[in-house]
Amino acid sequence: MVEDRITDGRRIAELLASEIDGREDGELAHFAVTNADRDVEPTVDGTRAYDVERDGDRFARAFVHEDRAHLELEAGRDATLEAAEDADLRVRPKATTPPKTLLFVESGAEVKRATSVLEAASRAAGTDGDDE
Repeated sequence: MVEDRITDGRRIAELLASEIDGREDGELAHFAVTNADRDVEPTVDGTRAYDVERDGDRFARAFVHEDRAHLELEAGRDATLEAAEDADLRVRPKATTPPKTLLFVESGAEVKRATSVLEAASRAAGTDGDDE
């Protein structure tokens, strides 16, 4: 039996948090999900659901929409853009100071690919301090 595609933003964010917190291999060993809002309600613009810390410092924030989730990454911008393109995930830079990158996760099936992008951003930030 084929399962329905998961496109509920809150559920996608939960799956992403489980993947980030549940795996302790490779780059994901550096990450922890923190400051979770257990009562978060999805909005059109996205509501912050939790933070993602890398070695104790905030690295990204997760937001929930009705039909997707997105990560707002604070480091590893170039690596994020490249890895997201390779993983066929929607991504865009956010013109803020400092600049950030938005990585969209539009189904439960995209969660593993999104964590791969997070790992690429982490490697870049850890090796060369890429904050651009």
